[in-house]
Amino acid sequence: MNRLKDKVAVVTGAGAGIGLAISRLFAEEGATVYITDVNGESATAAADALRGRGLSATALTVDVSRGQDVNALVRDVEKGSGRADIVVNNAGLNVRSDFRHLSDADWVKIREVNLDGVVRVARDTFGLLKASGAGSLINVSSIMGQRGLRQLAGYSATKGAVTALTKALAVEYAPYNIRVNTLAPGYIDTALTERFLKNPFVSKALLDKTPMRRFGTADDIARAALFLASDDAAYVSGTELVVDGGMTASL
Repeated sequence: MNRLKDKVAVVTGAGAGIGLAISRLFAEEGATVYITDVNGESATAAADALRGRGLSATALTVDVSRGQDVNALVRDVEKGSGRADIVVNNAGLNVRSDFRHLSDADWVKIREVNLDGVVRVARDTFGLLKASGAGSLINVSSIMGQRGLRQLAGYSATKGAVTALTKALAVEYAPYNIRVNTLAPGYIDTALTERFLKNPFVSKALLDKTPMRRFGTADDIARAALFLASDDAAYVSGTELVVDGGMTASL
């Protein structure tokens, strides 16, 4: 406990799933957490639940595909805390489609959140991370950024770009004592993946490829994020931490 005591964390896409689990664990470890989500009601409910336990959390409605929303987020954190020790770029989405049928509109929708949003948050929170004196930026990618799967070409393209961006930023931000890393989840059992993973044919095929023979949980990802956010990872930057039960290694 208290591995993040007195730290300030900003987590995007934190109203549910992985982002919520990260926010909850960070708050339990002593951080003041800004829970941001495009769904303001979800963000508020999450922050209220944490405050009800005596933890420090603030809800903000943020659509990372909108520059004005990210600018407002930065202003709110500047006014409230003056810095951000940790920023977790978690917001993301997917539109499943065979690539030959992927419409321009769906591609733009995926790109604007998964890549443009990550770029925008990583760029615009730089001042907040610099003010901390020792910041940690965590970009959530996916194992789909390094492997292919049918109907996920658009998603994979954006996640691969996030990993490449992370490496570039790790070099550029290092002089300011800001560490930049990628967290790459495998198949995680959340509300967003429930329908997909509950299909017995799909789940068996995926579990057969997973040496640990189970799907990950949001808490599995949160614990990995905690490591990257904490002083335990003080000399870790520019890396991709894969959390997939060994799936990638087995392929």
